[in-house]
Amino acid sequence: MLVHPEFDPVAIRLGPLAIHWYGLMYLLAFILVIVLGRLYMRRRPELGWAPRDLEDALFYGVLGTILGGRLGYVLFYKPAYYAANPTEILAVWEGGMSFHGGFLGVCLALWFFARKRGWRWLGVTDFIAPLVPLGLAAGRLGNFINGELWGRATDLPWGMVFPQAGDGLPRHPSQLYQFALEGLALFVLVWLYARRPRPMGAVSAVFLIGYGALRFIAEFTREPDAFLGVLALGLTMGQWLSLPMILAGAGLLAWAHKQGRA
Repeated sequence: MLVHPEFDPVAIRLGPLAIHWYGLMYLLAFILVIVLGRLYMRRRPELGWAPRDLEDALFYGVLGTILGGRLGYVLFYKPAYYAANPTEILAVWEGGMSFHGGFLGVCLALWFFARKRGWRWLGVTDFIAPLVPLGLAAGRLGNFINGELWGRATDLPWGMVFPQAGDGLPRHPSQLYQFALEGLALFVLVWLYARRPRPMGAVSAVFLIGYGALRFIAEFTREPDAFLGVLALGLTMGQWLSLPMILAGAGLLAWAHKQGRA
């Protein structure tokens, strides 16, 4: 039976300063966006992006990730609690970030970026979409190091006991499943799809469908949030939030190809 090694969540201690692994994973995610973005610019020069454009887009994206991720957690997961304790909304150091909220925050931030540049919003999201999945992989690796967001109980041979769960049950290492699916597999899918010219919006659509579907699948092995449990139709909050992504992606893909033919 495997046991989670309970890594120290603090990666580096410099006197009173503590640098956490999860913070380093965020930093790694942003570095990967820069590295992959520069590679993508060399492969697709016709898209007209320059290094300064990528850096500015990343700045907007970081703001959207942090603000949207926190507000998404507040609104999607614990609205009643934070309505009663509004001063804790800003206490991000206590944990609580939502991917779907961060995604909406990034979409809004990139809209402002596109408007400032005088570019088409979908053209911007098409460029950014292939750069995102490896950053998501880094985030899931951070979840595993922290021993959080563990999976449901299982009798499979690779089941892992997470001491943080407090029950001694072997569980799916769902953080690693999500690392492989929403991170690596989604990166391969979107990166390869974006290598050739596509109708505007098509790359963004593939990202939406791919992430939504892979997250929906992974949620079957992930322990639901204790304060929410399983919701209607036996689905988790993560699955309910992923369904609109799949539907929006399918609609956007159909629209993009229709526009492309026109």
